[in-house]
Amino acid sequence: MFTAAAKALSQILSPPMRSILWKSIGLALVLIVVLGIGMQRGLSWLATSGEVWAEQVLGPGFHTTLDIFAWMLSIAAGLGVLAGAIFLMPAITSLVASVFVDDVADIVEREHYPAERPGTVLPFGIAATEGIKTALLTILVYLIALPFVFLAGAGFIVFYIATAWLLGREYFELAAMRFRPPAEAKAMRQAHGMTVFIGGLIIAAFVSIPIVNLATPLFGMAFMVHLHKKLSGPRPELIEPTRRERIPVA
Repeated sequence: MFTAAAKALSQILSPPMRSILWKSIGLALVLIVVLGIGMQRGLSWLATSGEVWAEQVLGPGFHTTLDIFAWMLSIAAGLGVLAGAIFLMPAITSLVASVFVDDVADIVEREHYPAERPGTVLPFGIAATEGIKTALLTILVYLIALPFVFLAGAGFIVFYIATAWLLGREYFELAAMRFRPPAEAKAMRQAHGMTVFIGGLIIAAFVSIPIVNLATPLFGMAFMVHLHKKLSGPRPELIEPTRRERIPVA
């Protein structure tokens, strides 16, 4: 497990991965900005509408007080957007991973498993669907866990465990679906549920590190490619030798 994580970590900055890394970071930043703008405008609209409604109910004499309250709420909304972007980083990386899954897996397989049959490129629709499903499920789980944040930090433990389960599940299935039908990949993930979850804990630790977590799609995918290979065991489908290798030695 830790050997697979070390291999994935060491490969993130390798020359073949660098272009993918920059594209991955760029896409993640775009999604964060779009998410932040959407949340900020939504919260600001709620604050403005709430001020108008409260003034209609309380009367114009409360206009200054309500203005101050709305201003404070706007500041809180801005901080909330920043906190939301941090907490939703796993969801963002899930979407990014679905875009670069095959690019990362191809490099890992070529470097570490050159004698084995390479995986089949996932149709973009399947990869995107898995990424969107995981992102939406992440947001749902986080909203459910949010109240526990106020219980002596219990919410952060819930967040961490949920992140481990969600990311371990997604990255392993994406790696497995390059070699198996989706149903078989999910069945394999369920059969090795504890191992995949422990792998998810490692990915969750990675995604919890600010700035570094922008590279989560590369690390998570590379890591789960190694884990899938390990759980699959020796595979007989080797690449056919080249002509020169088949020439008998005189």
